[in-house]
Amino acid sequence: QVQLVESGGGLVQPGGSLRVSCAASGRTISTYTMGWFRQAPRKEREYVGGISRGSSSTYYADSVKGRFTISRDNAKNTLYLQMSDLRPEDTAVYSCAAGGVVSPRQTTYTYWGQGTQVTVSS
Repeated sequence: QVQLVESGGGLVQPGGSLRVSCAASGRTISTYTMGWFRQAPRKEREYVGGISRGSSSTYYADSVKGRFTISRDNAKNTLYLQMSDLRPEDTAVYSCAAGGVVSPRQTTYTYWGQGTQVTVSS
């Protein structure tokens, strides 16, 4: 079992930056691919991006490409999402997930965090 807990969400102005973290416990995340998802009010949860086990590959949704960066520190058992040039449409609950393959499909992920709220507003 892997427990995932997100932190670092909050209120940020448009154009600002924020880093959210996903701390894992129970098992090392080094054996899992990791992903970030988000769910805005009244919308379906959507894929933000993912990272391979050894950080050799990262993938991003077109909507965040060039603005968001995913990284991981397996020694700290933590996943990160660095967000810059934030826009109001980035407002959502951001959740991390651990799975077997890097994929935008939610069904490929086994473990999920509860999420952290990110609000972009002036």
